Amino acid sequence: MEELKDELTRKLANILEKADLANKRILLSDLEKKTYDASFWQDAKAAGDTLKKITLLKKEVEDLEMMPFLMEEQEYKEAEKLIKQYEMLLFLSGPYDKSDAVFSIHAGQGGTEAMDWSDMLFRMYTRYCELKGWRWEEVDRIDGEEAGIKSITLNIHGQFAYGYLKAEAGVHRLVRQSPFNADKLRQTSFSLVEVLPVVEDQAVEVREEDLEWQFYRSGGKGGQNVNKVSTAVRLTHKPSQVTVSCQTERSQGQNRENALKILRSKLWAIEEAKRQKAIAGFKNDKMASWGMQIRSYVLHPYKLIKDLRTDFEETNVNKILDGDLDEIIEAYLKFKA
Repeated sequence: MEELKDELTRKLANILEKADLANKRILLSDLEKKTYDASFWQDAKAAGDTLKKITLLKKEVEDLEMMPFLMEEQEYKEAEKLIKQYEMLLFLSGPYDKSDAVFSIHAGQGGTEAMDWSDMLFRMYTRYCELKGWRWEEVDRIDGEEAGIKSITLNIHGQFAYGYLKAEAGVHRLVRQSPFNADKLRQTSFSLVEVLPVVEDQAVEVREEDLEWQFYRSGGKGGQNVNKVSTAVRLTHKPSQVTVSCQTERSQGQNRENALKILRSKLWAIEEAKRQKAIAGFKNDKMASWGMQIRSYVLHPYKLIKDLRTDFEETNVNKILDGDLDEIIEAYLKFKA
C-alpha cells in the first residue's frame, strides 16, 4: 500500500503542476458570470456552447480538487481511479479533442462479406458510444444489396468524442469463416473508418458561391412519407470537389445543416493534412488511405485482435466487438504521445 501511495503522490503532483487549477477556477468564474448577463440568451447557440464549456470545466475542477482530498483520507483506490482518468485527459490536449465527431464506415474489398463487416463495426462503435455515455445519430446510410452496410456516417456527441475516436481512423481487417457460403471458407474483408472533428463555423470559410446543392428523395428509413419529398441532399464543394450526402433526417433543412457541418470537417481535415504534410488530399468521400491498415481481427482459425501500430493484442474478441474499446484506444493514445 505504501508503494501505491508513493506512486499516486508522484502522479498527482505531476497532474496538479500541468493542470493549472488556479487558472481553471478563474476561467470557470468568468464563464459563469457571463450567464448572468441579460443578453446571454440572445444567441442561443453561443449560450449553449458556453454552458457546455462550464459543465466540462466544472467537472474538471471538481476532480482536481477531489484527488488530493482522497489521498489525505487514504482512499487510495478511489484516488487511483480518478488519477488514471485524468492522466488520460492529458493525452487529449489537441485543439479539437474535446469536440464531437463525424464518424464514417465504408465497406472495402470483400463484397457482401465486407458490408457485413462494416455492419459489425457499426454495432461495435455504437456500443462503445453507449458505454461512454455519448449520443449518436445517423446522417447518411447506404445498405448492402444482400446484407450489411456499404457506407454509413454518424454524428457522435460527447465529451472527448473526437479525442478518443480519432484513434480508430484507418483500415480494419477481418479474417473469419464466411457465413455467406456453404463451404464456410476462410474470408478476409476490409472496412475503412474515417473520423473528423466537428469544427466551429468560423474555423473554416465556406463561401456560398463555392457550393453546389442537389436534392433527391431519400431511399432510407423514415416512414411512409420518406420518398414523397426530396429531403435528401448532396453537397459538392466545387474548389476541392469534396462531396457530402445526407438523407436520414426527415427535413431538407436538417440534412442541409448536417451536410454543411460535415463539409467543414472535411475541409478542415484537408488543411490539417497540408499543414502536417501527411497526406496529399482527401478528395471525394475517401479521407484516409486504403493502405493504412491499423488493426487486424482474426476470428478463425484462432481468435486474436491486434493493433498493428502499438502491437496491443486481445484474445477475448467478443469483449472488443461488444464495444469495450477503452484499453485498446488508450494504448494508442499513449503510444502517440
